[in-house]
Amino acid sequence: MWRDIGRCALLFALAAGARAETAYVSDEQANVVHVIVAPNWNQVTHIEVGQRPRGMALSGDGKRLYVAAGNDNRIDVIDLGSRRVVDHLPAGPDPERFVVSPDGNRLYIANENDNEVSFVDIASKRIEHQVEVGAEPEGMAVSPDGKQVICTSESASLVHFIDAGSGKLNDSILVGTRPRDARFSRDGRRLWVSSETRASVAIFQPSPPTLLHKIDFDADDAAPDKVQAVGIALTRAGDRAFIALGRGNQVADVDANTYSVRHYIPTGERVWGIALSPDESRLYAANGLSGTVSVIDTRDDRNVATIVTGGKPWGIITTP
Repeated sequence: MWRDIGRCALLFALAAGARAETAYVSDEQANVVHVIVAPNWNQVTHIEVGQRPRGMALSGDGKRLYVAAGNDNRIDVIDLGSRRVVDHLPAGPDPERFVVSPDGNRLYIANENDNEVSFVDIASKRIEHQVEVGAEPEGMAVSPDGKQVICTSESASLVHFIDAGSGKLNDSILVGTRPRDARFSRDGRRLWVSSETRASVAIFQPSPPTLLHKIDFDADDAAPDKVQAVGIALTRAGDRAFIALGRGNQVADVDANTYSVRHYIPTGERVWGIALSPDESRLYAANGLSGTVSVIDTRDDRNVATIVTGGKPWGIITTP
């Protein structure tokens, strides 16, 4: 069935000569990772993984894709050369989002059911340490220097600041209701945290943790109805931030210097995970309730393609 559904329906095309990249899309319903190749938008294959795949991350060398199989309590390891699962890592119960340490040696994993963050040593395939955090941890980030680990707790509405070296929880700060994603700017000077139900994004100075600004989509008359704030993608230059607005069915393009919304961009239903292409000319957006992936040209914030995957696409990782 998935081989038939898995052929992309091209609705719009980009100009000839567009650069190629590959987007890997986790599908929490179909238990696969969809593989989409630009610029022809042909979904060349899918990779079968464990049950309820959601969070994903690339290995330090970019040769492997780690996938959180939440219902199997493990991390699947995909070799991107062969496009198949070649190994598994321990994850603790119900892993959702996770990040790879800058040196590529560790995973930091949110364990939603146990209210913990697991530190996993990749080489030894061992959980080294677990940190108690607030209820239903989800969002994870690690600072570019590798010293600070961030976790958001949905039910507690907290963002936790953890010392990566000692594993000590240093601070917990209240944010908007149901925080979801967390992202550091490339220079490590800013931390962005989205809050789904409160429809807001908090921007912090990470050390010492200090709230600098809050973007309130509910207060913006131009924002869509039923707006939420979930996935975050930041440009390398740190000048733009893209925020997936969940059941608002749009992505917000935000000026990261003034924190003002440049544009609201239509997507499919319940847009969740988003990712920029390696050259940042495109943004991919996973639409969980419409079973599609939207492709947005970031040069003019135009939705240029809709790719039908079926299932419930959740997260996205792009590679050259």
